[in-house]
Amino acid sequence: MTDPVSTLPDPIPQAPVTERRRWSASLVWLVPVVAALIGISMVVHSWSSEGPLIAIAFSTAEGLEAGKTPVKYKDVVVGTVASIELAPDRSHVVAHVALDKSAQSFATADARFWAVRPRFGATGVSGIGTLLSGTYIAADTGASTRTKREFVGLEKPPAVIYGAPGKRFVLHASDIGSLDVGSPVYYRRIEAGRVVSYELEPDGQHLRVGIFVDAPYDRWVNTSSRFWNASGVDLNLDASGLKLNTQSLATVVAGGLAFQTAPGEQASTPAPEDAEFTLFDDIRTAMAPPDGEAQYFRLRFDQSLRGLNVGAPVDFHGVVIGKVVSIELDYDAATQHFPLVVGAVIYPERFGRANDKFISQVKATDPQSRPTLLLKPLVERGLRAQARSGNLLTGQLYIALDFIPNAPKAVFDDSVQPIELPTAPGGFEELQEQVANVVRRIDRLPLESIGHRLDDVMGSLDSALRQVDTTLLPQVNTTLIGAQGALGSATQTIAGDSPLQQNLAQTLAELQRAARSMRVLTDYLGRNPEALIRGKPADPARAASPRHGTTPGEKP
Repeated sequence: MTDPVSTLPDPIPQAPVTERRRWSASLVWLVPVVAALIGISMVVHSWSSEGPLIAIAFSTAEGLEAGKTPVKYKDVVVGTVASIELAPDRSHVVAHVALDKSAQSFATADARFWAVRPRFGATGVSGIGTLLSGTYIAADTGASTRTKREFVGLEKPPAVIYGAPGKRFVLHASDIGSLDVGSPVYYRRIEAGRVVSYELEPDGQHLRVGIFVDAPYDRWVNTSSRFWNASGVDLNLDASGLKLNTQSLATVVAGGLAFQTAPGEQASTPAPEDAEFTLFDDIRTAMAPPDGEAQYFRLRFDQSLRGLNVGAPVDFHGVVIGKVVSIELDYDAATQHFPLVVGAVIYPERFGRANDKFISQVKATDPQSRPTLLLKPLVERGLRAQARSGNLLTGQLYIALDFIPNAPKAVFDDSVQPIELPTAPGGFEELQEQVANVVRRIDRLPLESIGHRLDDVMGSLDSALRQVDTTLLPQVNTTLIGAQGALGSATQTIAGDSPLQQNLAQTLAELQRAARSMRVLTDYLGRNPEALIRGKPADPARAASPRHGTTPGEKP
């Protein structure tokens, strides 16, 4: 019988347990961990080196390319166009620009961006270098620190870059003329600045023009400076003649401004930044002395004023003291005439010292009286307004205030407003009337009968001339031939040693001796007039000679 214990199978041997080291597992994961750290560091470095991402809106993407078009400031690349997309409303394009880390100051509120392309305009040519290098976006920063990410690109380059030395000023004008952004500003015909902006003022009647004057010319802009529009060609044809004035050829094409201190004014303090001035239409208006308060007058004319325009000068003794502001047609029911009523403004300050004396006389007479009271005696002396010709070539008229000798009396009432000054017919109108009278007298002449008589006279004269040609001229010709022969014979007679010539020479010698004796006689009688009565006294020397019976040494 077998033992049960001996029949059981042998136990399964257990595998030996081997413990793994933990550090072997970390070596397997070390490579990806290191790669991940390197990638994270690269991402952090890239993120730390990148600048802000901004969006710039342009009207068109002409010349712009994503990933290629650079953003430059003073020709230094500060960013790149990352992408370009069309706006949702399709009215413009948006360029997303990645700026460099060092260009964070360009993502501020007052930064400006514009596309630099070749531009050809009246003010000049710009962007020629982009023909080879391609279009790029130019940037300009300001002084703001407020962050901004969305901008609107400028359609034109700005006239002034931030930080440029100089000053900005504001001009108020009634008309922009041919000015534009970039138009030059001149000082004594030297380009000293440019127009940087213009806009309509809230009243809709005037313009606000911004200019920038470069240093060092900005120090010549003072509180007394005068600005005027120097655009185009200033051509003036008046009683003084033809005047042509322009700053430069550029102002003829692109317009321009000019400024200067009025002659005679002392230099005042320099004008501060953003000082405001008035922009005059021309240099004559700008340099005129201050006008002061204007006085309105009305003038009534019973003559045609063709050639008189609004703005025509009002002249007194050659000095322009005002201008015409209105011309209206009126109707006089009593005379059934259509007089012309001219409105004019006169600036009393243009009279200079005469106005000061005028006011002093008024105050001395009555401090409460009106200055116009002194006009009454002047009107009584013959002060009248006349429409005179300023230029015979163009027919332009102007209003002249002058004293007319023997002027008819006129009613003048200075208490009625507006004051109406009496008028007198102009000299040109009187000349026309005289010419018309001469023409009327010529019309009354019997020109037809005079013409017939002239025809008769011309016929008689023609007959007389024919008779002279046929009869008188041949006889005159024969006479001249005979005279020529006689002169030839006379020439032969007196020529050479002919007896006639010898006798003539002897006769001339005798006449010469006779004239000499006569001169001696007259000289003697002038010294001894008594010789006409007593005769000539004896000569003492001849009386003592032997021929007269005396011996030398004896008394006669």
